Amino acid sequence: MNRNPLVPFYLIMTLGIVLIVVFSFVGLDNAQEIASGGGEETAEFIPDEFYQKNCSSCHGQNLEGVSGPGLIGVGDKYSDEEIKDILTNGLDGGMPGGLVPAENQDELIEWLKEQE
Repeated sequence: MNRNPLVPFYLIMTLGIVLIVVFSFVGLDNAQEIASGGGEETAEFIPDEFYQKNCSSCHGQNLEGVSGPGLIGVGDKYSDEEIKDILTNGLDGGMPGGLVPAENQDELIEWLKEQE
């Protein structure tokens, strides 16, 4: 009645290989969903939160300006089209372009104009 001591290891190895193959096929089936962000809806754009996260390091927490210019009254200084051009293309030597997604620029511009 000698049992082979390697049998449990062979069973565990076989189970591991089977699980790897199964999970590989499951992953391939879900590859498109995973690549597109898991099928979750995109988060709502909130201008104040976007500004605090992406702009406040240069323009200040309260739009007062730090290394970049202050943005209080920017709606009086520039037209909506000029602000959109700055957001899209940036300014020479300072503001990089493309930081604000094109679909959210109008909403951010309206928010900026309301800040006084």
